[in-house]
Order: sequence, then structure tokens, then C-alpha cells
Amino acid sequence: MMRLPIFPTMLVTAAVATMIALGIWQLQRAEWKEGLLDRYAAAATLPSMAWPASAARGEEYYFRKAEGFCLQVTRWRPTAGQNRDGDSGWSFIASCRTGGTEGPGMEVDMGWSRDNRPPQWKGGEVKGVIAPDSRHRIKMISATPAPGLQPSAPPSPETIPNNHVFYAFQWFFFAAAAGVIYVLALRRRPRR
Repeated sequence: MMRLPIFPTMLVTAAVATMIALGIWQLQRAEWKEGLLDRYAAAATLPSMAWPASAARGEEYYFRKAEGFCLQVTRWRPTAGQNRDGDSGWSFIASCRTGGTEGPGMEVDMGWSRDNRPPQWKGGEVKGVIAPDSRHRIKMISATPAPGLQPSAPPSPETIPNNHVFYAFQWFFFAAAAGVIYVLALRRRPRR
């Protein structure tokens, strides 16, 4: 009768249990992500809203149609972007002053160009769709570009991946592989 080595068996058992737990967690994340994507798709069908005075969390506004008024562009931020045809180039984010009592201001993607020089747009009424922004939580992608620019690619919930089921299968595969490798290693181990 073969005796199992205690420490290696405990180590492999803990690793396999951890990988199975991670797989289950990824399945739970897949369900959560599906609900989130459904919520984003529903937000795209809601009527237009005024630009929010506070972007405390931001996610509740993603993919909503919105409108606001840019009193003055305080600076331009060129960033890598795409136009509606999927061509790569520069998107131009305008940091807008919206008024003293209206909150933190507004970030607006005013359009796309191959050239990285900002447009001459000085402000005005803006309508578009709210999207995530890495620096300010949210920004608006303007439906109408500034003069001299093309429209930037509009945000869409379809561009957000939901790979969690794939990750779950990966973790389950790793757990099974670790178990099989350990059993094979035990079988090749010389008996005492």
C-alpha cells in the first residue's frame, strides 16, 4: 500500500481547491457582467438627460444620451481614438467650464482626426452619449463633431467583453491538470 506524502498532498489539494474556487468566482462574475451589460443596453434606450452635476460613481450614467452646455473650453486633451469607420487616430476631449454652480464641469469628446492639433471650437451646446473616461469617470461623446473633425466612434455596450465563462473553464482545466499531474507523479514515485 502506497503512503501519500503529507506536505505535497496538502499543497496540491489546497492549490486545486483554490483553482476550483476561482472558477466558481468567474462564473459568478459572468452572471454579474451579463446583468451589467443588460443595464447598459437599457440605458441606451432611455430619454436624453442633462449632464449630471456629480459623477460620484459614474457607472449609472454609462451609455445614456445626454446634453449639456460648454461655456468655455479650458483645455484640450488629445487621446488615441477611432472614428465611426474604425480608423485609428486622435480623439479630442474638451474640458469644459459649465458654470459656477453646476458641478465639476464636463469632458466632451468633440471628434476625431488623423492630425493631433486641437480644433478651434470654443464651446456651445453639446448632445451625445455618456461613456467611461479614465481620468474623469465619465465623458460625453458628442454626436456632432467640432468643425474640421469627424465624429468619434460612439460608445457601445457590445464593445465590453464578457470573458468570465472562458476564464472559469481555464481555472477548472488548471485544477484538473494539477490533479492529474500529481497522480501521475505519485504513480512514478518509487515505493519504499
